[in-house]
Amino acid sequence: MVPDAFPALRSQQSGRDILDEQPAYDLIELFFFAYRDFVSDPDRILDEYGFGRAHHRVLHFVSRRPGLTIAELLDILRITKQSLNRVLKELIEKDFIESRMGTSDRRQRLLFATTKGHDLALKLAKLQTRRIMRALSGMELEAKETISRYLLRLIDPSDSAHVKQLVFGPNET
Repeated sequence: MVPDAFPALRSQQSGRDILDEQPAYDLIELFFFAYRDFVSDPDRILDEYGFGRAHHRVLHFVSRRPGLTIAELLDILRITKQSLNRVLKELIEKDFIESRMGTSDRRQRLLFATTKGHDLALKLAKLQTRRIMRALSGMELEAKETISRYLLRLIDPSDSAHVKQLVFGPNET
């Protein structure tokens, strides 16, 4: 049974075309407020370093994937090379990330989090994990799997397999 708080889901389950209905303001706004609060904890810490959300994203993925190339990072973040260069330059200058020459292709730049960068990325991830675990507490054991499936379905189908591989590893289908 779908609670009255989610009219968009009731319309979808009734078989009517969701696009003929009113926009799903309830879900849109819940998603907005959840994201706002999800990033608010890291935002406060990042501000102490003069960093923003772009710095957080770069630091997160470089820390999680040592040796990531700039091309791979651009593909993950889907930002312009100019935007990435500005953020990356700051993170390198402040010793949070280091750039090394590729071993097989010397033109390639491989990115690594320094100890300082890894520690900050871990601190931010733990803050967000705390919020996620608080939200999951008291829910049925299958909630995390259901939420993961839902989030994957929000991703463009053409990119879903790529994201699954990035998040869960190469053996995940």
